[in-house]
Amino acid sequence: MKLRVRINRQTSRVELPGEEPTLQELSDLIKQTLLSHHGLSADIEFSLSLNGSELLSESGQTLSACGVVSGDLISVLLPQLPPADMAASERTTNFTNSQQAASGTTSQNNSSSSTSAALTEPLQTCDMQDFESVPPVWEPMLCSEAEDGEAPLSLELLYHTAQIASPNDAVMVAAHLLMLETGFTPQGSELKPGEMPAGWRSTGGVYRLQYAHPLCGGSLVSVVAVGMAPLLVINAILKVTETIDTARKLQLNASTYVTHEWPGENAAAAFKDLKKLSRILKDQLAYPLIAAAREAMALPVAFGLPALPPELLLRILRLLDVRSVVRLSAVSWHFNTAASDSTLWKHLYLRDVQSKTCTTKLLTETFASIVFLSVL
Repeated sequence: MKLRVRINRQTSRVELPGEEPTLQELSDLIKQTLLSHHGLSADIEFSLSLNGSELLSESGQTLSACGVVSGDLISVLLPQLPPADMAASERTTNFTNSQQAASGTTSQNNSSSSTSAALTEPLQTCDMQDFESVPPVWEPMLCSEAEDGEAPLSLELLYHTAQIASPNDAVMVAAHLLMLETGFTPQGSELKPGEMPAGWRSTGGVYRLQYAHPLCGGSLVSVVAVGMAPLLVINAILKVTETIDTARKLQLNASTYVTHEWPGENAAAAFKDLKKLSRILKDQLAYPLIAAAREAMALPVAFGLPALPPELLLRILRLLDVRSVVRLSAVSWHFNTAASDSTLWKHLYLRDVQSKTCTTKLLTETFASIVFLSVL
């Protein structure tokens, strides 16, 4: 069984042998391998908690009997320790005294010298190299941050409670989480955290979800997905008013984003290419729905380059070459106004013309760009 163990905000991955490892075996493994890497004594008393909420106390029980499955996060709860500065001071004092005793500055017999050496040994080995040997594991918070073999905790919780029965089920669970990440809120019955909305899946491979968004006023988005092998066809209908509807369609192949381990108990092993799925669903479905709703209600743009204030837009434009600035200025009145800023062109001149050999071609392009902007 593979688990994640968190100690002092640092997470490590452990693997327990056997088919039914017990809670005691997990505690022994933490004492033997993890505590020392965090500068803690193996004799320190600690408790274990499942996902930071449920306390695990029956040491004789198996992990599965405690509700622990592969991929879960186990938090190590430590007793209250003294402040960091006091602990550091005590360690420094003990180290100095031990060094003095070991160097023979005091008259001691052989037995006391060996005792001092024994005291200094654990202090000498507990250095930064010990901490670097087990680096903290980065835990993605969003699907766009997850590499293959990783999944955010929010996806793990949904995956465990959704009772996945097919690869399309898994894709729809991930799609629902991506809608939540972009600010959509599910509508219908009261929804508990970490659970899919009631009625999200029906017989025949049909999925139905409904959302609202704070940037879309009173608009509602109805998502209906149908499995048409090998594709999952997702249709989203935006209802702004009684007369204004907008439809978006997206086709996904479940095999592109779901591994052969989809029936397992670990979302990290069940999914792949979560970054790609996040990019496609948000760019082709979620964000266009928000933009369409705001446009239908005559509201200003809420995101993207057009929503940036002038100071931030100028910071971006100054990173472009002259030709790209000219092309962007032809997109809209908003971009044309920003691209006409005199300080921007001064910066472009100093960067691309004065700092390089003033070739005729470069000067010609710059002059033509300025003339083009003045005509607009």
